[in-house]
Amino acid sequence: MKTVTRWYSSRLEQEITMVRWGHWGQPVVLFPTAGGDAEEVERMHLIGAIQPLIDAGRIKVYSFDSVAGKALAEQAGSVEHRCWLLKQTGEYLVHEVLPAIIEDCGGEPIELVTAGASIGAYNAVAMLCRYPHVFKAAIGMSGTYDLEKLMGFQGNVDYYLSSPLKFLPNLDSGDMLEKLQSRFVLLPFGQGRWESPNESWQMAHVLGSCGIPNRADPWSHDHHHDWETWREMLPHYLDELVD
Repeated sequence: MKTVTRWYSSRLEQEITMVRWGHWGQPVVLFPTAGGDAEEVERMHLIGAIQPLIDAGRIKVYSFDSVAGKALAEQAGSVEHRCWLLKQTGEYLVHEVLPAIIEDCGGEPIELVTAGASIGAYNAVAMLCRYPHVFKAAIGMSGTYDLEKLMGFQGNVDYYLSSPLKFLPNLDSGDMLEKLQSRFVLLPFGQGRWESPNESWQMAHVLGSCGIPNRADPWSHDHHHDWETWREMLPHYLDELVD
């Protein structure tokens, strides 16, 4: 069961497409890779890999266009604009996508699982860290987490507010940190071509230093930074996380 919706987002200042697969179960927000659209995960057979979980009514999957990721990949606009889009993606997710998911799930408040690969992993982990009252678990596959290093910018306040590597070390107390310490982050990564294991280990270290439960899972040297790896990883970890 697939539905496609599209609306103009005042927070991202453009039309965004959101797609849902499934009819019942734990809502999962699945982020595309850097410049992917809402249906990238289907075209790359990631939805097919988790179809048994969808068919069994264990998960419903939602994905939307990666506006910020596309701007980062293409270096579109100014650095400030790209960082603003990173921050606004979270605002769009919480204030526009979340209400739509809640309505789609019957109107009762519900905690979400988030997942993604590469830049999608950054978004998955960042959203849980920024909004722990919304997300209960994150799966960051083959994550690229240090976007400041990747894109060559530094010192931007919107990026600081969007990046767990930046803002988490300064959370020393409070309700947000306490909530985060009841959440769980999975950080699987391969050790084959184009993988950067240090990115995941760095994220695991920052999470752990804040007392946020997490697990970094190294896969083999035969698992490359590619969809074939992620098609194997995602059903494995969703099966672990959802009833």
